[in-house]
Amino acid sequence: MKSIFFSLLLLFCSASIQAQNSLMDDHIKWNFSLEKIDETHANIVYQAKIVEGFHIFSLKHDPSKADFTGIVPEFKVRKNAKIKTIGGPFETMAAMKHLDGEWVSMYFEKKAIFKQKIEVLSAEEFNIDFDLFFQLCDENGCLPPFDLAGKVKAKGFLPIADVDTLKNDSSVEKNVVKSSTTQMKQAEIKKEKPVKKESNWVIFIAGFLAGLVALITPCMFPMIPMTVTFFTKQSKTRREGIFKALVYGVSIILIYVTFGVAFTAATGPLGLNGLSTNVWMNLLFFGIFVLFAFSFLGAFEIQLPASWVNKMDKQADRGGFLGIFFMAFTLGLVSFSCTGPIIGSLLVTASTTGSYFTPAIGMTGFSLALAIPFTLFAIFPGWLNSLPQSGGWLNSVKVVLGLAELALALKFLSSVDLAYHWGILSREWFVGIWFVLFLVMGIYLLGKLRFSHDSPIEKLSVTRFMFALVALTFSVYLLPGMFGAPLKLIDGIAPPRTHSEDNFRYVNGGLDTGFEKDSISDAYAAEMHPVGDGSILVFHDLITGTEYAKKKNLPILLDFTGHACQNCRKTESTVWTNDEIRSTLQTKFVIVSLYCDDRTPLPKSEIRFSKKNGMIKTVGNKWADLQIEKYQRFQQPLYVVIDHEGNDLTETIGYTPNIEEYKAFLTKGLNAFNK
Repeated sequence: MKSIFFSLLLLFCSASIQAQNSLMDDHIKWNFSLEKIDETHANIVYQAKIVEGFHIFSLKHDPSKADFTGIVPEFKVRKNAKIKTIGGPFETMAAMKHLDGEWVSMYFEKKAIFKQKIEVLSAEEFNIDFDLFFQLCDENGCLPPFDLAGKVKAKGFLPIADVDTLKNDSSVEKNVVKSSTTQMKQAEIKKEKPVKKESNWVIFIAGFLAGLVALITPCMFPMIPMTVTFFTKQSKTRREGIFKALVYGVSIILIYVTFGVAFTAATGPLGLNGLSTNVWMNLLFFGIFVLFAFSFLGAFEIQLPASWVNKMDKQADRGGFLGIFFMAFTLGLVSFSCTGPIIGSLLVTASTTGSYFTPAIGMTGFSLALAIPFTLFAIFPGWLNSLPQSGGWLNSVKVVLGLAELALALKFLSSVDLAYHWGILSREWFVGIWFVLFLVMGIYLLGKLRFSHDSPIEKLSVTRFMFALVALTFSVYLLPGMFGAPLKLIDGIAPPRTHSEDNFRYVNGGLDTGFEKDSISDAYAAEMHPVGDGSILVFHDLITGTEYAKKKNLPILLDFTGHACQNCRKTESTVWTNDEIRSTLQTKFVIVSLYCDDRTPLPKSEIRFSKKNGMIKTVGNKWADLQIEKYQRFQQPLYVVIDHEGNDLTETIGYTPNIEEYKAFLTKGLNAFNK
């Protein structure tokens, strides 16, 4: 009788457990994974997908404040000598709040993500076991609490103690890292390229070079004529011009160093990128450039307010510092859309030293590179004043620069259009407007077109004719670009070729992408996007791209890029489409291009706060945060080859126009993956 009773009891318990599991599966699906943070730390991720109408309670839920209803979820990691838990479980999403009189409930609907941080103490592959206890409720009541056991596999970790051992004993290396050739590759990379803090001189030189790069951006160059005009009017003698020019250069340095370091301290490096791609700031810069252009064309003259002029006149004995500082500040303000990403990369690199003094050194080098040329340009107006009949010549220069500024103003509008996916300024419209502007510029320089304040041109000088020839030739060069032809001279300024009204399929008939046509490619076709000349397809989401790479058994070329990144477009249109590179990218890699300036809002469930980079609210914030956290760099483009687990197979590289160097980079990553 006892054996029959226990058999029936066991059968009843088994049936009850099966019924409970069936009930749970009908209302919630759990997915467990291990999120690697670095070589020794990770997060156990408990992700729940909840059926419509039901909810799971938050860790912040307090039953005593909710009429003693609702069980707070429990996540208990079983004891394991190979790991150590750090703190308790935490949430990555903002919980919903329900008020019922004085009672407050906190919960998640549809989706919930909980995490537990751990430290991995072993390089071996092993399982981490854990238990869950939770409850599901809807508006009518709650289901019985559920118990659930789960596990995740830990592999690919290299604890610090093991790294130290590996450095001293190569025989131990083979035993510790025997589970994966990828881990071996990671260990080799760590040993070959140890992370070290850059010296102050290296940071200074990097800042100086970044400043020289910023000088040739479309935001910085058009400010030169304004500087010339300002000092031409203000300087009566050469000595006064030189003195004011030096003050101007010092003002540039003070403004950039003070503002750059203060802004980064307040908002983090993502704040710079956010400002440089902000819709209102770019539209403001677009309006400012159009305003400057109309002024150069003679519609009106931009003057400081009379009260400011009077104050500057009163300060004549002190050199008119207010006006000089105002010009330097205007330079920094208007050019910030182009210099922001450069400054961001510089400050992120410098800030990895852990000192705010080092970013100041980097910014000093950056601003010095800007100040020296602008100071020299500010000194030369005194010489221009002594030239005979310089007024008519300077007016022609103003008109030409006014037309150029109208062209460059489109860069700001295009950046907003690309980042926010408006689709209002396609490549055809952009190139068409440029074609007309430079055609008008050539006709004007030939004397066939005159503005109201222009004097008649009796004789055409050789210099003027040559500038007209260049403008007309450039306009002819632009014309085929309206129909899909590559325009390498304006790559990064104009929208990419794929940002046309039909991706130029009407012209090229659809280029061969090189992708093998099978069921896998067909299933992911909607997630692939053409770049360059349209022959190369990329993913814009890391998870989706990784899934595809796993199914195709291909390595991943991770591309941190930006809509407003000129060197990114140059790489896509000249390097990637090179005959030696194209077929390799088409058939041997899966490219995942992550746009760090994409302004598409994230779903509410993915919005979070990053201690290093502030609020992560957009798709661009998300990828920028990933780049900074993992690679401690914030520059675009940035390339690295990774495997399906996210492990680096190569070192990162930036803009690399040399075909052989880029080919060697890809070959190194491919060989590491194949091993």
